[in-house]
Amino acid sequence: MRVIITAATVAEWMPSFLNINALYTGESQRLKLQFHQSGIGMLAAGFALTKMAIEDKPDLIIQVGIAGTFDEQIPLGTVVVVNEETIGDLGVEEEGKWKDLFDLKLEKSSYHPFEKRKLPNQWLKKYNLLALKEVSGLTVNEISTNEERIQKLIKKYNPGIESMEGAALHYVARESTIPFIQIRAISNYIGERDKSKWQMKKAIDHLNQTLIKYIDSLYQIA
Repeated sequence: MRVIITAATVAEWMPSFLNINALYTGESQRLKLQFHQSGIGMLAAGFALTKMAIEDKPDLIIQVGIAGTFDEQIPLGTVVVVNEETIGDLGVEEEGKWKDLFDLKLEKSSYHPFEKRKLPNQWLKKYNLLALKEVSGLTVNEISTNEERIQKLIKKYNPGIESMEGAALHYVARESTIPFIQIRAISNYIGERDKSKWQMKKAIDHLNQTLIKYIDSLYQIA
C-alpha cells in the first residue's frame, strides 16, 4: 500500500517525519510511506496534488494540517477528520448576499465531483481508523476575519472548520478516484486575530501524535 502524507507546509508533518517508524519509509513491503508538501492555498495545493496523483498514483492520500473552527465548543488542540468540503470564496458578493457558483448557475450542484454542492469523502467510513470526530470543512483563500462575513458563511454553509487547502484535496482525489482522508487539528477560533490566543504548537503536537497512531493502525490493515 502506497501512502502519501501531504500538508501545506513541512512544519505540519515534520514531527511525524522525524519520529515515524522507519519500517514504513524503508523496508516494509506492506506499507510504503512518503511525505509531500503542497504549498499554501487552493491554487498551489490543486497543482501539487494533481501532479502527485498522476505521477505517484498513491493508494491513499492523507492530508494533515491545522485549521480554525467556527465551533467554540471544540477545544483548541482537538484533532478531527473532514467528512465534506465546500469552497467558501468562489462567487460574488451581490446586494449584500454571498452567491457561490451554484447560486449563479455556473455549476450544477451535483455535477461530478460535487454532490449537493459539497465535496464529500466517500472513503471516510473505511479510513477513519481512529474514529475521530467528523466535521464539515470550508476552504477559502482569504482567512475569514470579518464578523459579518463569518456570519454569512455560517448561515449559508454551517461549516465546522476552515482551511486553505481542504477542498483542493477533495476535488482532486474525487476526480482521480484515489482514496483520501483529511485530518486537522484546531489551532484557533475563526475571527480571533490575537495570535497569542492561538494554540499552534499544541495543535501541531496533537496532530502528529494522532498521525503516528493512525499510521500504526493503517499498517495493520495494509
